[in-house]
Amino acid sequence: MAKPHPSFDIAIIGAGVVGCAMARRFTLDGARVVVLERAADVLDGASKANSAILHTGFDAPPGSLEQACIAAGYREYLDIHEGLGLPLLKSGAMVLAWDDSQLAALPGLVEKAHKNGVTEVTQISRAEVLRREPHLAPHVTGGIEVPGEYLVDPWTSAHAYLLQALANGAELRRRSAVTGGAFEGDHWRLETSRGDVRARHVVTTAGLYGDRVDRALTGKSHFEIRPRKGQFVVFDKPASRLARAVILPVPTRTTKGVVIFRTIFGNLAVGPTAEEQESREEAACDRATLKALRAKGIEMLPDLENYEITATYAGLRPASEHQDYQISADLAPNYISVGAIRSTGLSAALGIARHVAGMLALGGLRPLAKPALPAIRHLSNYHERDWQRPGHGGIVCHCEHVTRREIEAALAGPMAPNTLQGLKRRTRVTMGRCQGFYCMGALAGITRGRLDPPIGEADD
Repeated sequence: MAKPHPSFDIAIIGAGVVGCAMARRFTLDGARVVVLERAADVLDGASKANSAILHTGFDAPPGSLEQACIAAGYREYLDIHEGLGLPLLKSGAMVLAWDDSQLAALPGLVEKAHKNGVTEVTQISRAEVLRREPHLAPHVTGGIEVPGEYLVDPWTSAHAYLLQALANGAELRRRSAVTGGAFEGDHWRLETSRGDVRARHVVTTAGLYGDRVDRALTGKSHFEIRPRKGQFVVFDKPASRLARAVILPVPTRTTKGVVIFRTIFGNLAVGPTAEEQESREEAACDRATLKALRAKGIEMLPDLENYEITATYAGLRPASEHQDYQISADLAPNYISVGAIRSTGLSAALGIARHVAGMLALGGLRPLAKPALPAIRHLSNYHERDWQRPGHGGIVCHCEHVTRREIEAALAGPMAPNTLQGLKRRTRVTMGRCQGFYCMGALAGITRGRLDPPIGEADD
């Protein structure tokens, strides 16, 4: 008697930005895909906190897997953003030197960029730097220009990838922690907190838990996650006039350093830090570090002293003992481990997905001829928003101009949020200057019976 076919061609473990991009890639390639996420919502791990910059990869190690995936992801993002309705704001970036030793390092960064194929990177003088960014502190000594850097939405991009996968037949199972499993001849049987899942192939994109998932399923891993916390301060929206380009420091071996950047939501942010720690869950901000970040921002942009900080946040990056991404297919049959995707994961996600699709080389699939394109509601302050269109039902969150229609659409959508944090990432409600002080009551009424835990009981 013939064995029954597995339920899925591919099970993807982890619904961060890389897992979402992977789901889109394999679904468009014609595979039956299920995404398993341990948390109550997608992007609840490392992907929930990032600087939302689409990088060219100019400063990645030449010849590295990271560099190749960033370059491929960058190209694909530019190719698909209009079709998916994703906002994109070209800001460019400048790597700035603040002393003679940093100035001496700039020619090497230009050479590295050119090796990486980012040939428009050039060194510019102190006078040119100050002409372009007149609010910078006068002790800047020079810089390099990276014109191809963009600002993107940190969450809508990943949501769009997964929504396109769902619109074309993929499944998402949240609160489905993978606790074990085994390869049984021609398929995997994965044990999850919501029952077993059968799939021919498994791809792990488990972020901060990637090494543990590898060991639970295969007994080994090629890397060890070493969580690295990054804290950010976000200045009030009027501060965004102080800088047009992303202001980057000369990078070190372990970090890109503290960056000043506009957000696509209209704010100006400073961060991240790079703090090694043991915990894979704790991402609290601390007063002393935030104070130091503010001072660092003012040191580079003195006029920042005149603007208030309206929000702070922190995130954990899944760093490891290795300097490059750790993507391997030799731990077990039909199993690919995607790990140690650090701060460049947002830029590289689409490229990583293409790379893994090439490794897996599934036979017998027929790519979708006319894949469905879901309607995406973007949150960019630099593009038209829902509050500017008629019939929006009123503005609920006045700090971020979030409408009742946007909130209700998110709650009724194919990937409806289960938590307040998930709703925030889909709408930006309560994430403005008052941090929900004025709109939380109305929001509690709109979301009654829809979030778990309900507003008023959530630890948010």
